Amino acid sequence: MAVCCDLEADINGEETFLLDKKIICSFSGRLSKLFGKSTGANRNKVIFNDFPGGAENFELISRFCYNKGEIDINPSNISLLYSAAEFMEMSKSVSGNCNLLEKTKKCIEELGYWTWPDLLVALKHCQEMQQVATSSGILEKCLDSIVGRLAITGEASPCASTSSPDSSGLRLSCDTRSTESLKNSFSRANWWFEDLSVLSPNLVEMLVKSMVSRKYNQVIISRFLLYYQKSKFFTASSDEKRQVLEIVIDGLYTLDPSCISCKSLFGVLRVVLNLNISKSSRNKLECMIGSQMDQATLDNLLIPSPYGTSCLYDVNLVLRFLKAFLREGGWRLSPTRMKKVASLMDLYIAEVAPDPFLRFLKFLALVVALPDSARDCWDELYHAIDVYLEGCQKKKN
Repeated sequence: MAVCCDLEADINGEETFLLDKKIICSFSGRLSKLFGKSTGANRNKVIFNDFPGGAENFELISRFCYNKGEIDINPSNISLLYSAAEFMEMSKSVSGNCNLLEKTKKCIEELGYWTWPDLLVALKHCQEMQQVATSSGILEKCLDSIVGRLAITGEASPCASTSSPDSSGLRLSCDTRSTESLKNSFSRANWWFEDLSVLSPNLVEMLVKSMVSRKYNQVIISRFLLYYQKSKFFTASSDEKRQVLEIVIDGLYTLDPSCISCKSLFGVLRVVLNLNISKSSRNKLECMIGSQMDQATLDNLLIPSPYGTSCLYDVNLVLRFLKAFLREGGWRLSPTRMKKVASLMDLYIAEVAPDPFLRFLKFLALVVALPDSARDCWDELYHAIDVYLEGCQKKKN
């Protein structure tokens, strides 16, 4: 069959294609509406400024048309082909059963049967074209399949109140019939951390939300978020680090507090101190730390004062921790927890008392931050007060 070049297509200003108008229009409802009835030898021209996937993807659908509706649809091109098929209106009403839209839809419906590597490839390409993949629904389906696969290979239960973040409560599924091969391949619950650490912060946010909604083990989720933060920091810029930290903190904040160790939260805080993250994320981190103040150590609290201030330690930050402890603890503030925090604060007050730049109102705020019932013995606090007053006297002299 003779092929002519009577249609010129400018794709996003990237490349111009010369096409057989009759062939292309027989598959594309959009072009058929524009040129289906045109006659004569004159060459027509169409300009697309927002073609999904650009010139490379247009070449793919052109091949589909010239190859009589045959094309290799795979994880690396399915999201782009689907979006292009919608854009070009390559539906059943135009080309019958031999249409790209139906072919890609069928592949998407079978996405749950793809192998793990195929899902990762598809997810990677969804990430590169997130807006396209989101509007087509492929991204959501891909993430859902990823989480579903993880739920099969790992414990799909919410974090129990008795779980410890440092415990080994990471058990594989007991469904030996359906997961035997997966269990043999992946013996540890964190086998997938490295695979998904390549995702963008936005996709990790979507992933965590999906995992929480599927009641995936929240201890493992918290460990993944901390792993993700560390792995991303090796090559990230300051802005990228800030974005990663905000997503990690926001994700941790949605989890049960018992699934995240106090030590891990202070580790995140040490990184945060060097980056200007959003106030919202900083408040969330401080609330999480504050709610676990009874698990903190004196070394955790001895955080240097911000640049430009004269005090040795960041007393304001510790006061915010205490406020969060009293507010977030609620009914969980048992006498034992209160006394542990009081003992910790007595040690902290004794440590900051000799600071000649610590203002009286700040020192007083530390002293009265906890209710009287939190202490059985006041000796340590009285000693710290004496040290502070002696320092004030020396400054006057």
